[in-house]
Amino acid sequence: MLEIAIEINLPMANHKLIYDEEFEEPFTLIAIHCTEEDYKVAYLMNKNLNTRFKRRRVDIDFTSGGLVTTFPIFDFIDETNYNQFYLVSNKCRTIDATLQSSGGLFAAEDAGKAKDHFLLPEFRKVDYFLKIYSDFENIPLSTLITELKKMKQVISAYVVETDMIKSKNNIIFD
Repeated sequence: MLEIAIEINLPMANHKLIYDEEFEEPFTLIAIHCTEEDYKVAYLMNKNLNTRFKRRRVDIDFTSGGLVTTFPIFDFIDETNYNQFYLVSNKCRTIDATLQSSGGLFAAEDAGKAKDHFLLPEFRKVDYFLKIYSDFENIPLSTLITELKKMKQVISAYVVETDMIKSKNNIIFD
């Protein structure tokens, strides 16, 4: 949210104008439940939806507790229809490696604990998100969701209400 306050000092009065409005681009977010790897989901969407998703050179990185978690992101920009599509994984699994002494000359590495990190923690069961920016809202969402569900690897797909997203800052990709 952007808040702009302007004070006007006139000889006899003080006026304060407050402009309080959120500047956020409208987008659509589709939740996808699929157990396949991220590159395979992008491939399947390219094959079945006539898209051209490519993995970005730089992933989305978050640092928490001294640990960097990365979420792979794929994008497709449809310049003829002025649409932007982003496919991003919701889950990143990290393994905390610990060393235990085996009593020998070399320390044996233990498997450690696996910990899951989520891009949108309020949607822990979602595997992937498809974020869509469209200037003219010319994307038939019902058709897109139907085509996603036709893929045998996709378990479920549905539109997420943007009002339900608590951590919107995590899905700003630019």
